[in-house]
Formats: sequence, C-alpha cells, structure tokens
Amino acid sequence: MSVIELGGAGTDLRRNAIGVSHIVFFVVAAAAPLTAVVGASPAAFAFGNGSGVSATYLLVGALYLLFSVGFTAMSRFVGSAGGFYPYIAAGLSRPAGVAGAFIALATYIAIELAVFGLFGFFVNDIVKTSGGPDIAWWAYGCTLAILIYACGRRNIEFSGRILGYCMIAEIAILALFSLRVLISGGGPEGITLAPFGFSAVFGPGMGVSLVFVVASFIGFEATAIFGEEARDPKRTIARATYIAVIIIAVFYAFVTWAVALHYGPSKIAAEATANTATLYLTAVQAMLGGPAGIALNALLVTSLFACALSFHNTINRYFYSLGREGLTWSGFARTHGTHQSPYMAGAVQTAMMIVLILAFALSGQDPYAVVFAWMGAFASVGILALQTMVCLAVIGFFRADARGVSAWHRIVAPLVSMAGLMVCLVLMILNLPLVSGSESPIVASFPIILAGIGIAGAALAVWLKTRKPEVYANLGRAFA
Repeated sequence: MSVIELGGAGTDLRRNAIGVSHIVFFVVAAAAPLTAVVGASPAAFAFGNGSGVSATYLLVGALYLLFSVGFTAMSRFVGSAGGFYPYIAAGLSRPAGVAGAFIALATYIAIELAVFGLFGFFVNDIVKTSGGPDIAWWAYGCTLAILIYACGRRNIEFSGRILGYCMIAEIAILALFSLRVLISGGGPEGITLAPFGFSAVFGPGMGVSLVFVVASFIGFEATAIFGEEARDPKRTIARATYIAVIIIAVFYAFVTWAVALHYGPSKIAAEATANTATLYLTAVQAMLGGPAGIALNALLVTSLFACALSFHNTINRYFYSLGREGLTWSGFARTHGTHQSPYMAGAVQTAMMIVLILAFALSGQDPYAVVFAWMGAFASVGILALQTMVCLAVIGFFRADARGVSAWHRIVAPLVSMAGLMVCLVLMILNLPLVSGSESPIVASFPIILAGIGIAGAALAVWLKTRKPEVYANLGRAFA
C-alpha cells in the first residue's frame, strides 16, 4: 500500500481542530513554566551570572524570535505532523531529514523520560513528608504514563483544554508571588533594574547561565507538530510560535527578577547556592503564606503532568508521520475512529516509556540524579542540534527560489540565529558535567550518541533510496 493510500484508510488526523490558543498551551505547557523556573533558574543564579539571569531569559528569547523568523517563513510552504523532520528534508536533503527525525525522537523520548523520573521523585517526596507511605518512584512514573496515554488518546482539543488549565494555574501562583514582591517594595535592596544592566548580564558566568536558560525553552518548537490539525496553519503556526516565545521569555524574566528582588540582587547568587532546592518555596511562603507553599508543591505536580502530556502528543505525531511515510511500522499511522488521534503511536510510546522506567528502576538508578538530570542534559544537546539544522534548512530551502520571501526572513535571521544556537550548543557540550551533575563518561558521550543516531537515520534513507525508491521519493514531502 502506498503512502498516499494510507492517508485515506483511517489514518487522517483531526483537521481544523485547534487554533492559536491551543497550540500556545501545548508549547508553554511543554516548557513547564513552574518546573523550569523553580528547577532551572536557581542553578543559573548559583553557577551563572547571578541576578543577570533575568535579562539572560530575554536574550535567549530574542535569539528564538530570530529563529522563528526563518522557521515561520518556511512553515508557509512546508508542514506536517513530522515537526522539524519535513523542514530539514525539504531544505537540506531527505537523508538529513531522516537523521533529524531520529535525533528528534531520541530527544523527545529522553525529555519525557526525564519528566517521568522527576514526577516520581517529587510525588514520592511530597507523600513521605506528609506522613504517607514510601512508594517507589517508578510506580508513580508508570501510573503517570498510563494516565497520559488515556488523555492523549482523546481528541487534540481535549489535551489543549487540560494544558490550558494547568498552564493558567502554574502561571497564576508565580505571577501572584512576583506582584506581591513589587507591591511590598521589593526586598532588602528595594525595586531596582540593576539585574538588567550590562554588567549584570555579561558578567562572569554568563555562558553557564545560557546553558540553563536555553534548556528552559525546550518545547517551543512544537508548534510545527500541529500543522495538520491547526485552523489556517499558514497563519496559525507563525502566530503561535511568536506568542509562545514572547510569553516564555517575558514571564521567566519577570519571575526571576522578582525572586532576585526578594532576596536582593547582590545576594541572590549566594542564596541560590545555599538553598538551590528551596529558593522559590521559601520565597513564596514568605510572601504569600504557608498555604501558598502547599499550593506551589501541588502545582509542580500538575506542571509535570502537563509537560508530560505535551511531549506525549509531540512524540505521537513524530511516530505517526514516520509510520505514514513508510520509515517505520505503518501501524503508527492509525488514528482513532472517533477522536482521530494517533492512538496506536500513543500505545506503543506508553509501553516503551514503562519499559524504560522499569529498566532504570531495576538497575538502581536515582530518579533525580540520573533519570531526570542525565536525560534532560541529553535532550538539551539534541534540541539545539536540531534547531541548528533547521536554520540551515531554511537557507537551503529558499536558495533556489526565494518564493517572494525577503532576504531578512530567508537568509539574515536564520544565519544570525544559527550562529547563536551553535554557540549555545558548544557551551552546552562543554558544560555537560554541570548540567547533568555527573562526570560520567556516558554523559560525556551524549553528543557522540546523538551523532550516531543521526547517521543511522541518514543511512536508512540512503538504503531506502536503492531498495524502496517509492518510499524514498515521498520522504518529508508527501504531506507538505
């Protein structure tokens, strides 16, 4: 059966189902504002440029807005459920596209596994400190995987609504805290814009801060995943991308500025070093009261749930796209008769996650220090590599035919953003021990492992070119 025939045999996704707001919810939920701010920024404060972290979020946001210029320009001509895969295939080559697809799958599987590990660790800790039983982290992780599958099996609008509720709740408590800091006149040093000053931003440790801040933006590129399910995708994807990047950058900058004011810009680095895990919990309880601290812990759980659901949907659509094009098992392309969701991809993905969770558990790996930290570091390297490839793909796509697109959109912005992303990638690789919290040679080999995964994908495409030319001919573009 050909690729085109598969599309008419119960394998279509739900068309015209989601708008800009739904996609923004997916993207911001994947970025997990509460988890990212509470989890990543204390390390950036402690090991990076101190109070300059707030402005660093704005700088990285500006970098991703530049990335979005070329990315969204190309999205007017290329788009499917395959995320970055069709972009790279159309702009560079089919082998490069398949290489990107394999790297993307490995990256998103790693970050979802990291979320499951953190969820299990965190929920178990909350239950124990509340006087409950000590239940193994993997039990919570497997339960979450099953719950996520049940939600992902429903129509895409259902997931969008859930993510919207979760996102609003976690943003609300951080916004309330930040506003309370400002209303109370700041902290010991008052309200000051010093954290946004040149010396604060570009002081010692800025490179390390970039590493943690960039990792906080993982997931914003998911707008490309939902092109086939969006209403008026040529406009919706672009708007959702810009809105999501701006929300993430501005909100993260605002909240980190508020917590820096609370402790004092000159003291935030020392405070974060001494109390990395409780930096925000202590501040929120001080400004909003003890019950707010309890709410913060509860919302961290829902934040992780929303993050896992968002990545679950993303991975489903990668599997769906690859199955539809004949790169993997064609069963991945089956969609639910009522919800038109890629439920078979979801079932396989869930089984895979449970197996991976149990494998880490049986080998005695720590859910935080290994599952979360290592997999998060692996995913950070992978996503930066992918984004760099997309910048190059944009330039390649418009090289022969500008298609009426300005040089700013097709050359200048992609080049500048690619240079910035490459700097971030190099910094990420150089600081892997710090990001992962481990000097393990396994962690050090993450870039090599990702390169090997990409080479395997490219090799598969080359093999298909000679053995299955009809499949090769449709790679990355059959549904563009």
